[in-house]
Amino acid sequence: MSSNTAIVRDATERYSTARREAGESRGAFETEIKRLGGSPRVETAIRRDTAPAHVAELLDITASDQTVIRARHMYDGDRLVQLADSYVPVDVAEAASIENPDPGLGGIISRMRDAGFEQTEALEEVTQYAATSVEAEAFGVEVGTNLIQITHTGYTASGRAVEVTVHRPGPGWVLRYSTPIG
Repeated sequence: MSSNTAIVRDATERYSTARREAGESRGAFETEIKRLGGSPRVETAIRRDTAPAHVAELLDITASDQTVIRARHMYDGDRLVQLADSYVPVDVAEAASIENPDPGLGGIISRMRDAGFEQTEALEEVTQYAATSVEAEAFGVEVGTNLIQITHTGYTASGRAVEVTVHRPGPGWVLRYSTPIG
């Protein structure tokens, strides 16, 4: 995939099991990059720590509660295209065995499903922010450049938030959503 090709993050189908597990993929990102002819690669650092206040609120936990954090650098070949940090309550992470850097077929959403924490709804909030020195260096942009952040919250049928992922894609992404009209 050339560096000029936009990465299409297609939320109209990205979370379906068939899409996440297509071609032995480890999740939606891998499937998306492969479909564009790219070479997906993910570096994952896993730790237990508290979540930022806004994430703890979304997970309905206290600011002092521990979460399992999967901090990922996501690449197309050698080009870093996204930073993504997932926060999962410890009980869910332990039941789903997602402290393993390789999340297995379909990624952590499939592991949660297998452990009885199937996500049946996702809420994604897209905001714009000014690149910090971290993102500026990672994506080769100037500090203060407008970038987007996608905060994904995955809910079970009972309404429990079992995952919050803060996606910080680099420049050039296309976001595609579909909303039912009643």
